[in-house]
Amino acid sequence: MRLPRLNAIKTRIERAALAFDAWVNASLYDSGRSTGEAYERFQRFMSRFAVRGWKRIFLDLTSEALTLGVGGILAMLALAQPAFQLTSDNWLKQQDLAVTFLDRYGTEVGRRGIKHDDSLSLDQFPDIMIKALISTEDRRFYEHYGIDPIGTLRALVANSRGNGNTQGGSSITQQLAKNLFLTNERSLERKVNEAFLAFWLESHLTKNEILKLYLDRAYMGGGTFGAVAAADYYFGKPLKDISLAEAAMLAGLFKAPTKYAPHVNLPAARARAADVLHNMVEAGFVTEGQIQTALRNPATPVTRTRDITADYYLDWAFGQVKAMADSGKIRDRVLTVKTPLDLAVQKRADEVVADILRKSGDAYDVDEAAMVILDPDGALRAMVGGADYGESQFNRATDAMRQPGSSFKPYVYAAALASGQFKPDTTVVDSPVCIGNWCPQNYGRSYTGRVPMWLAVAKSINTIPIKISIALGKAMGISHEAKAAKAGRAKIIAMAHSMGVTAPLIDTVSLPIGSDEVTVIDQAAGYAVFANGGFKAKPYAATEIRNSSGEVIYRHADEAPERILSPQVVADMNFMLNKVVEEGTGKRAQLEGIKVAGKSGTTNAYRDAWFVGYTGNYVAAVWYGNDDHTSTNKLTGGSLPAQTWHDVMEPAHQGIEIKGLPGLKDSAKAAAQAAAGGATAPVDPNASAFGKLSRRSFEVIGGLNGLFRAAERPRANGRPGSDDRASAAPAREVAEGARAVGGRIALP
Repeated sequence: MRLPRLNAIKTRIERAALAFDAWVNASLYDSGRSTGEAYERFQRFMSRFAVRGWKRIFLDLTSEALTLGVGGILAMLALAQPAFQLTSDNWLKQQDLAVTFLDRYGTEVGRRGIKHDDSLSLDQFPDIMIKALISTEDRRFYEHYGIDPIGTLRALVANSRGNGNTQGGSSITQQLAKNLFLTNERSLERKVNEAFLAFWLESHLTKNEILKLYLDRAYMGGGTFGAVAAADYYFGKPLKDISLAEAAMLAGLFKAPTKYAPHVNLPAARARAADVLHNMVEAGFVTEGQIQTALRNPATPVTRTRDITADYYLDWAFGQVKAMADSGKIRDRVLTVKTPLDLAVQKRADEVVADILRKSGDAYDVDEAAMVILDPDGALRAMVGGADYGESQFNRATDAMRQPGSSFKPYVYAAALASGQFKPDTTVVDSPVCIGNWCPQNYGRSYTGRVPMWLAVAKSINTIPIKISIALGKAMGISHEAKAAKAGRAKIIAMAHSMGVTAPLIDTVSLPIGSDEVTVIDQAAGYAVFANGGFKAKPYAATEIRNSSGEVIYRHADEAPERILSPQVVADMNFMLNKVVEEGTGKRAQLEGIKVAGKSGTTNAYRDAWFVGYTGNYVAAVWYGNDDHTSTNKLTGGSLPAQTWHDVMEPAHQGIEIKGLPGLKDSAKAAAQAAAGGATAPVDPNASAFGKLSRRSFEVIGGLNGLFRAAERPRANGRPGSDDRASAAPAREVAEGARAVGGRIALP
């Protein structure tokens, strides 16, 4: 009985399966037929819109343009993400600090922050100043919405004529966006951010508010920011009292403040002012007859020397103070910051860099340079952030990431010495080495064989740092060569970071020979560890900060140093890096009678050239290259960078107590000889202020300046616009001045 029942169940299952299969087939057939009929109906419907000939070509092009446009917008939105992050609810209050900067001797050297912005309301600006600005910088300012396509096209046409009367394509809103949020870096990302920020500003501010911010925050040359400060600096009068000729000259400064600064190049400034006057006529703001008097009687600025402004330095110092305020270390908003800035060193650095670029820039096909000078403890003495601050405020000393080349190798050798496996006289073998399919080559495409490690440093041999990375990993018990090299590179990265390099340092096989990017200021900080005996030397620009009442609210001296390297490792590194200068690639950096240590660096295709050197008194890092990363004409670190280091450091060591390099046995003897004057090379007294006065003399002069300012301050308190710091300053400055001159001057 069971068998027939099972057969019946099996039959029913088979029939059900066949029925399901038939249903599926029928459904697929019906759906396919329905889909086909629907598609035919869709085709018949769309055929009504079919076009032929030129209409089809037009529609195809429009469709492609729309597709590409949507893709471009999405790409720009991706690039503009940093711009959106910059615009918070309190963006306009981000610079509400008012900071007065003093140099190391107590002399005021500049200001940053809101004190530049609130001196005049827009309705107090002279009408001729506003018209001169708009006619030259952005004639359609009140008509566009942040970006002016018509104005950009007009500028392109005018510039293509090549008549010397170049026009800018950026609107005032775009320029303000750059001034408020961005740098002068030449990149697509920056231009995209600038465009989006311009739209954002237009949607959050009125046209007059944008114009007011631009008039107040634009750099105007001579260390001045804003039209109000520029009128006082160049013409010695309030902005509201300027003439048409003076307004035209000021308006000509906005795009190229250094090039057209009247105290630097008066003929160029007057020619630019004449262009502005003609622009005002073209824009319909004035008539041809009204400008004739201004053309016949051009503006004459007050007599001024080309002051040392240290703008790159002050920009970076302001950023450091602002970071301290943002972190809560400083709660006051009106501050006086005493810096380690040495104007004599700053002047010399500016002059040397400018002179070398002028004389040798074309020959080596190099346009830019940067230099950072530190005391061994990290105090920032001077900074050169580029060839011309007026042309570009982008700070190449602190913000530009560049490959250091062989100037990175000291971190490798410091890690080697710290491991205990190596000494300066340890024999190393210069021979071919490969990690995977990567095989580094020496500069001369040859190999030296067995050499002491100090000679490998002096001759900048590339294979040895790679072999050291492998050895550091094998000491950890790793036998596989590539894995050992990776472990060794991790130690090198850790060493570089501990010594002051803040860049991320991506792990690549070529890292030990300087393929990762760093900044100039990081290199100076790292080498300062060797100069100060092994302690971390984080660069700083504030030795002391006082609030508006004159109370000291911060002292850098209160921060305890952190030891990074042992005295023996420092002594060994100083021995080897001194050999680089005396017998290797850094010979141009030698100072007669003074022990110098350092390392040159040259990257692939000659894109970057470095020299980082130090004595017991100073540490300085020098870089030469091009902003667009194009190759130079075979510029090496041992040429212009080492020469720049020498030309700045030689006068800097005059008139001071020479300190020896830590751990270098004969360094103290050389320092004593230099101090005695028997081994010091003569210096042209006209070459630098160092040749005229000793460092002690500068301190005395700085003290006298403090006394004079204290005596004049009561009269200044009666002037309009004097700030709250004045009431607390005289007593403090008298005391500081008395200390500087040794108390030998009778106080009033």
